[in-house]
Amino acid sequence: MIKLQEVSKIYEMGDDRVYALDHANMEIREGEFVSIVGPSGSGKSTMMNIIGCLDTADEGSYILDGISIERYSEKELAKIRNQKIGFIFQNFNLLPRLTAEENVELPLIYQKLSLQERKHRVREAMEQVELSQRMKHRPTELSGGQQQRVAIARALVTKPSLFLADEPTGNLDSRTGQEIMELFHNLHEAGNTIVLITHDRQVAEEAERKIHIRDGKVREVEVG
Repeated sequence: MIKLQEVSKIYEMGDDRVYALDHANMEIREGEFVSIVGPSGSGKSTMMNIIGCLDTADEGSYILDGISIERYSEKELAKIRNQKIGFIFQNFNLLPRLTAEENVELPLIYQKLSLQERKHRVREAMEQVELSQRMKHRPTELSGGQQQRVAIARALVTKPSLFLADEPTGNLDSRTGQEIMELFHNLHEAGNTIVLITHDRQVAEEAERKIHIRDGKVREVEVG
């Protein structure tokens, strides 16, 4: 599903060239649950941006579902981000003026689905994260864990083939974080592909495979 070959992302800092990613190689198969773990500044965010088609590599190639990303137009990449990838962020990224229901519905509006189909999918997604009783609540009326559940429902609602989670438990206490991880396990058991990016080794251990990144260099390590 995901294949990075000799991928580098380079930033010019005066006369210096800084490698945020340094000839990274990685492969993730459909249906896997993989964690990418590394300290702050290791290149995790750059990796996420490239996998999520939010940024492009300066060197190397990124192949998604058998097709090189370089072949896609910006319009096609936007469609991939909206339909193929479900993003889940540390800060939830919910719009404060919208209800939970409206936040979850938003990506479906961009897909131009009918109102009836949107409402059906939103209710289905909210039931999956066990928040159907909170659909009319705004983010400020929800706990951090509930906000993250809404964010997961928003990712679920487009029926993506890949879930890309960036520090999804970073702003949560340990108990709530564990509840969110249980949700990811449920998604994985349902056949979804999950890539979880974290600095927390304990969170990373919950994945099937663990990939370590430091100073832009990628290597796979044994889980456990």
